[in-house]
Amino acid sequence: MARSLLQITDLSADEIWHIFDLCKMMKRGEAAPKPYAGKTVGTIFHKPSLRTRLSFEAGIAELGGHSLYITKDEIDLGKRESIHDAAKVMSRYLATIVIRTFSHADVEGLAAHADVPVINALTDLTHPCQILGDYFTLLEKRGPRDDYKIVYLGDGNNITNSWLNLAARIPMRLTIATSTATPPDEAILKRAKELGVSDILLTDDPKEAVRGADVIYTDVWASMGQKDKAEEKARLLKQYQVNSTLLEQASPYCLVMHCLPAERGKEITDEVMDGPHSVVFDEAENRLHIQKAIMVFLMA
Repeated sequence: MARSLLQITDLSADEIWHIFDLCKMMKRGEAAPKPYAGKTVGTIFHKPSLRTRLSFEAGIAELGGHSLYITKDEIDLGKRESIHDAAKVMSRYLATIVIRTFSHADVEGLAAHADVPVINALTDLTHPCQILGDYFTLLEKRGPRDDYKIVYLGDGNNITNSWLNLAARIPMRLTIATSTATPPDEAILKRAKELGVSDILLTDDPKEAVRGADVIYTDVWASMGQKDKAEEKARLLKQYQVNSTLLEQASPYCLVMHCLPAERGKEITDEVMDGPHSVVFDEAENRLHIQKAIMVFLMA
């Protein structure tokens, strides 16, 4: 069966560092391998996308390949035809399948039956490519360390779960500050804590959480598919807004991150997002390089 990336924990720590090395090479413009020369990648998008779609499709082209953009109208997994059958057919045409959808179980099913690599470009459960790119950005700005204090503020969503998965492989001090009503996935949190690779803290106190932080990270309070809960999430999470007052509690060298798109004035203020601590657009740029590195790694 082909090697796929559905969660960061599908990779060993050594493999993650190897992907970071590949990413550095890609970004430097060094002679990059072109494993997709003469090949086609299917990019299945059931959710809107700017960074993920553009970075994957540009990356595929730069690796010598061609991408096919596929929407829900073409592939409504498990409805128009079984996931098994769709996976077997696509494997006959494509070198890799990239999928951004709602159900993580659907992506797992696709990978189980496909004969080519499957890359999770976001599900409701996890967003591995995003967090790998974000950690690469931290390495780029500050260098490697095993005691970075990384603080996530906001909803316990796929971004939170992916930070927990990275903390299960790479040592860090990870603090998740969220309301008691919006925790991350219980099983992912439990597994990350039990592995003992990182110090992990879950708290509902944002000011205490960011004290001495090296990275402050946030995301929209209501993710795609949850916009009907936007008002409720805003009420629960308003005290976790990343603003200049909260930033004063962090390290003076703190980096501020956001996976984008941002709802400015809600989870993050303009003065912080556009301020000197922000590396938000560096993260966005690095999505291209990390996606290329992931694809090269899986094709190898």
